[in-house]
Amino acid sequence: MRRIISDIFWIFLLLLLVSCKGKPENDNKKVFNINLDQNVTSLDPAFARNQNAIWMINQIFNGLVQVDRQLNTVPCIAKSWTTSHDGLVYTFNLRNDVFFQDDALFKNGKGRKVVAQDFAYSFNRLIDSKVASSGGWIFSDKVKDSTSFKAVNDTTFQITLLKPFPAFMNLLTAQYCSVVPQEVVEHYGKDFRSHPVGTGPFKFRYWKEDEILVLVKNENYWEKDGTQQLPYLDAVKVTFITDKQSAFMNFIKKDLDFFNSVDGSYRDDILTKSGRMTSKYKGKFQLIKGPYLCTEYIGILVDTSKAIVRKSPLRIQKVRQAINYAIDRPKLIKYLRNSIGTPATAGFVPKGMPGFDSTRVKGYDYNPALSAKLLAEAGFPNGKGMPEVTLSTSTTYKDLIEFVQGELNSIGIKVKVDVSPNASLRDMMAKNEVNFFRGSWIADYPDAENYLSVFYSKNRVPFGPNYTGYFNNEFDKLFEQSYYESDPKKRYELYYKMDNMVMQYSSVVPLLYDQSVVMLQNNISGYPTNALSLMILKRVKKK
Repeated sequence: MRRIISDIFWIFLLLLLVSCKGKPENDNKKVFNINLDQNVTSLDPAFARNQNAIWMINQIFNGLVQVDRQLNTVPCIAKSWTTSHDGLVYTFNLRNDVFFQDDALFKNGKGRKVVAQDFAYSFNRLIDSKVASSGGWIFSDKVKDSTSFKAVNDTTFQITLLKPFPAFMNLLTAQYCSVVPQEVVEHYGKDFRSHPVGTGPFKFRYWKEDEILVLVKNENYWEKDGTQQLPYLDAVKVTFITDKQSAFMNFIKKDLDFFNSVDGSYRDDILTKSGRMTSKYKGKFQLIKGPYLCTEYIGILVDTSKAIVRKSPLRIQKVRQAINYAIDRPKLIKYLRNSIGTPATAGFVPKGMPGFDSTRVKGYDYNPALSAKLLAEAGFPNGKGMPEVTLSTSTTYKDLIEFVQGELNSIGIKVKVDVSPNASLRDMMAKNEVNFFRGSWIADYPDAENYLSVFYSKNRVPFGPNYTGYFNNEFDKLFEQSYYESDPKKRYELYYKMDNMVMQYSSVVPLLYDQSVVMLQNNISGYPTNALSLMILKRVKKK
């Protein structure tokens, strides 16, 4: 009964907050309305494993550091930091003015100050097998145990690594690394997922799963925009309409302030084939495109210890190179995606990644004549004598893969498309049970190491994501060498070498570097786009 009364109370409060028509006294309330097409799995940072969870957790919590629009790592609760000469010890100097949001579990209900021990506790949770955090990989092979996290005093926190990892500061920007209060977490246990208390610009108010989530302004938030205390918004209201067409209609009716991505069901209605807004909607809302750290690709299993590889023509390097040259990527992006995306004609590392340089990494442009030549040199002139190959995909990408099928058929490579549920395909990839498959790699953190690790031998299945079975000793040496190179420019040189090696061997066929598409009502300003597609609402204004 108490829960029912509580639900009614917060729904009433929300209606009071967001219903402005006929109520002049509420006209100054600024509520940011968004829709997510799937329920948020958890509001506990230890389980920030998908975009919806990451987006909401980023509003409620803070970490040591954060990213700016250019994906630089900048201070957050840590105002500064130093690294030891051997690259193993990171020392963070914490702000002294950051408080957890008010909660009944704190003394007098007032949020207490964040201290270094809070970070030691929060990071220990990620490596605690009892917690079983999906973010355990953040520290699993980088620290010894809980003793690696040390609160020197209330404002000094240290992390000691087992070996150097130059991308470590980028890694700490992940929402997994948010600070949480021990007494609140231990009180709620697993239910902390729905009773989150953080230090962020918005605090949790109400969540009815699959229906509505409400966050309200944290009046005691520590961060400022000049002299103005953040955030500008009074509340964030999230709905969970699963049908993208219905949700988009709500955006058109201005019931939503924000809409993310352009689904195929209404893509042609919004965008021309050249990627411009159609005359139907021109001027009616804002549409912002930008790089998104995601490479859409086709993977080819090349581990000849596998029977399915030994019997496949794809084991031949020139066949794989012929496939890379046979695909007209600009045409694919223009006609299937209304020019959302960039042709992946450099390497596996996507456009938008710090250090990306298409002049330094040689990929594959569309060249059907060279493709045919390579196929003939491999012993299959015009595809003659080459057995049919099966290309596996999920339903969502069926049209894209059928386009690839047509391109390969045109040079004589017979392709059968096999469509599986997304989870089934991922499972087969993780077991090396498919040797020609569609994949995508989305950045966990803004460093090219995250992409090149896909080809590191020690990440072979089932220990990691090396789904193509690319094993190369020289590559491994360069990859391990990059751990000891603290100068970003010198590290980028190593990255270029590795990316070029992967492209030459052609165990992957990069198709496109994705782009994010954000739609905002015209009265919204201050929404920062970034290549991680990370939602940051603290500086958003609504007129």
